[in-house]
Parts: sequence; structure tokens; C-alpha cells
Amino acid sequence: MSQMKKSRLFFAETKCRLLQNVIHVGCCKQTLGATPPNPCIINGCGKSKPTFTPSVDSAITYKRGLQLSVFYSCNKQIKALLYPDRLDAVNPRKEPDYNYIHKELAKPGVNLTLLWTEYCSTCNAEGNTPYMYSQFCDKYRRWARVTKATMRIKHKPGEVMQVDWAGTTIQYQDSVTGENYDAYIFAAVLPCSCYAYVEACEDMKSTNWLLCHVHAY
Repeated sequence: MSQMKKSRLFFAETKCRLLQNVIHVGCCKQTLGATPPNPCIINGCGKSKPTFTPSVDSAITYKRGLQLSVFYSCNKQIKALLYPDRLDAVNPRKEPDYNYIHKELAKPGVNLTLLWTEYCSTCNAEGNTPYMYSQFCDKYRRWARVTKATMRIKHKPGEVMQVDWAGTTIQYQDSVTGENYDAYIFAAVLPCSCYAYVEACEDMKSTNWLLCHVHAY
């Protein structure tokens, strides 16, 4: 069995055990009255207490001492197990156009904040409910991971420094003459640590290009 398959199986079994603990806590709560959920279980599920409590209440209505298999470790199956009435519920929120988001992110100066603002404006104009920013980003990253739209590249510390001129210029004002000028931005990044060096130059000629490298080092 490959290391990746072992990791996936370990994650599935861990989630399964956590859900068994949720159901066990629900059974104890039904038997003993008001047994507070273990904070370790709540943290392990990655949920807050207000979100965790309904899961315990749903577990009370389910079987006591239920033994779950690894096949019930999928989020959709867990939702179907504990909340069968929500399967046919209609999501009032408008799904973002992930292909459009991915293409727009390739353009200079475009980020997820700008695209979320545009998405919210479109939803408001059409009378739809938008996702909040955190959900918007999480859903896009999940889509990108599943569709292999992005690829993780591993970098060794100190092995390489990535340099380039930024795609856009910034304006600055001469404090003596009051005239406005365009400044070209040199950027150098260590990809492993994400440490960056940025310098503004009056042009992109070879002299400034070399000097920026010297200053970055």
C-alpha cells in the first residue's frame, strides 16, 4: 500500500472514530442528563461548540453503540446519516463560477478579494444569496484541488530566489517639483519561506535590474 493510500485510510479511520465519539457522547447525554462534550472531541472534529451540539442531539436520535465503518467517513455520508431531512434541501446560495475565477486569477492585479466582491455584486443584482468570503475561498480551493487546477511545488530552503518586475506600476510625487512619476516594482521572493524583497525603480533597465539583485542579496 502506498504512503498516500495509508494517509487517506488513517484520516478516514480517525474521522470515523471521532464520529463514534460524537454518538457516544449523545448516548451519555441521553442517559445521564447533560454530559458536556469533551473539548478534545470538539477540536478534533474541527467544529465550534454551537455547531457540535446539534450533531450530538442528532446522535441521540440515532442508534446507541453504533459501530461505523470507514465507508461512513465521507462528509456527505455523515450528513445523510445524521441529517436525512436535509438531503433534499435547496441551497439558497449561488454557486460561484470556478472556471471563471481560475482564469481571472491568472491576470495581473486580480485576487480572490476582488473576485468575491464582483461575485457578491452579481448575486445582489440577481436577487441571490452569496457565500461569505471564507466559504468562497474554501470552495474555490477545494474545486482547484479536485480538478487538479493547481499543483503544489516543493522548494528547498535557500535553493532558489524568484525575481521579476511586477505587472503594474505605482505613482509617486516628487516632493520638490510636485510632479507625478511612475515607479517600476522589482520583487524577489524565497519560495520556501515566502520572504520577499521589494524595491521601486525609475525604469526597468539593466542597471536597475542588477542593482536590485545586489540589494536583495
